[in-house]
Amino acid sequence: MTVRIVTDSSSDIPPELARELDITVVPLSVRFGSQTYRDGIDIMPEEFYRRLVDEPVHPATAAASPGDFAGVYNRLAAGAGGIISIHLSQKVSATYTAAVQGRSLMENKACPVEIIDSRFVTIALGLITIAAARAARAGKDMQEIVAQVNGLIPCVRVYGILDTLKYVMKGGRLGRAGPFISSILPVKPVLTMKDGTVAPIGAARTRIKAIERLCGLIAAVPSIQEIGIAHSAREEEVLSLVEKIKSILPDVKPVISKLGPALGVHGGPGSILVGIQQDIKAAAAAIQSRERKITFSLPSLQSIKDGLRQRGKEEAGHSFVLRCDGMG
Repeated sequence: MTVRIVTDSSSDIPPELARELDITVVPLSVRFGSQTYRDGIDIMPEEFYRRLVDEPVHPATAAASPGDFAGVYNRLAAGAGGIISIHLSQKVSATYTAAVQGRSLMENKACPVEIIDSRFVTIALGLITIAAARAARAGKDMQEIVAQVNGLIPCVRVYGILDTLKYVMKGGRLGRAGPFISSILPVKPVLTMKDGTVAPIGAARTRIKAIERLCGLIAAVPSIQEIGIAHSAREEEVLSLVEKIKSILPDVKPVISKLGPALGVHGGPGSILVGIQQDIKAAAAAIQSRERKITFSLPSLQSIKDGLRQRGKEEAGHSFVLRCDGMG
């Protein structure tokens, strides 16, 4: 029996690819004032970004409800060998928790449902889900696909650039980093995800330099197998980026999609996120190599304490957390 694959709309999988791979996408919601819309159903990216720019009230996003997930699971359970539900990091959204609660509300308890926290958002989550769907179409059973997904998560990275921090500030997500971030507003932030949260890793003074930095980050990753781009930028700029990526990775064809509201509410127009999936075997070998180096060059206890103390000071001053729904 077929294993069914579920994700949420923060995965930014192109709709035509989701249909082709039989991926069920549960929509998150976005609220402008008193009006609530389902992402990708009631509101599309073009309208979302127009209203984000034009309307005085900054929108909020929210996770799907446990009842939404229960309804999806009940519908898919008939004739399925199992359901694998893969979602954005629970550190930035309540979606994972809602999916777990939805599973408990299922009427068909005989159908197993595995819920996985991808520890990512946007197209990085999309690449993981696409790989799971392809494995299901190849006839792998539920246990094999779950093992593959869990093995794949450490092999995925995401890097991105924002054109401005204006929308991060509007959403009130800067916390203690507010004064620092405000001082660098004229520059273009470069972001990644670490341990399930969005984190800044640098900035560039111009858009061109930011894209160059993005390409440099991509080029530094070994054994890339898949790439995805989710964006709210101009089409010609994205096509130019694709050409640059082809010069680095001529055999990899990127998946390209529009950046949805989950991260777009913070990034705004001009954002570009690149998800990277490494070959599992090559990534595992690299991790083992790093572990061996760590084993042979262990630091002193005092240097570890000093490093943690300094890191705590830096993070208290410069870090910020973006949540992809309105839950805290």
